[in-house]
Amino acid sequence: MDARRAELRPGQIATAVRGAVLPLGATEPHNLHLPYGTDTFQVEIVAARACARASEAGARVVLLPALPYGTETNQMRFPLAMNLNPTTLAQVITDLVESLATHGVRKCVLLNGHGGNDLKWVLRELHRKTPVHLFLSNWYRMAADRFGEIFDDAGDHAGELETSMGLAHFPELVEVAQADPGAMARTRFEAVNRGWVEITRPWHLLTTNSGAGDPRPATSAKGEALTAIVVERLASFLEDLSSSDVDETFPY
Repeated sequence: MDARRAELRPGQIATAVRGAVLPLGATEPHNLHLPYGTDTFQVEIVAARACARASEAGARVVLLPALPYGTETNQMRFPLAMNLNPTTLAQVITDLVESLATHGVRKCVLLNGHGGNDLKWVLRELHRKTPVHLFLSNWYRMAADRFGEIFDDAGDHAGELETSMGLAHFPELVEVAQADPGAMARTRFEAVNRGWVEITRPWHLLTTNSGAGDPRPATSAKGEALTAIVVERLASFLEDLSSSDVDETFPY
């Protein structure tokens, strides 16, 4: 079910809708060859296909319009990166979840498409504050166990994975010939380079043009292969979520 085409009266929503999917994207540069809306375009495609498949199998889930802005605090040295601070993004999600609660929807999947959106803490913040049970999925991690079968190197940002998704789903907006090779700088701290210590990476120092990972091996076939795996897994979860009753021990 698509929220943009819903024809339900308020009193019918609680019984007709068994779960909602809220896609979360971003507006930011993706190297020199992908559109600024890449994160939003990708998550919309995954969400739409998964919800359609789940609905065909009988799941009663509603697909909400995607939020096209995310947290960009460490990309603001690049032009037209559009930032929502983490607390602002959390408040937007809180307000939308409150809307779902008002309409009697008790299950919501936050389908995240932007690596800069750190959302696990939002689930903890809202736990016991809302009757809506929240689930978080970073769609680009759902098939990580299969990356070795599909990609030479999936990359971190605007690399082979995202470029393959672009070639598969919005090729008219992709110009691979313009791509920067996507090299990444190392910090002066070995503990950071090894992942023992974490930082917020300033992308204008990490990269040359915001690309992290070589996009040149990308193909549309790789994008379709990844999409198929993610959609199958997400749709299966949505079917289970829709059929599961909210009781005292939910989700156990």
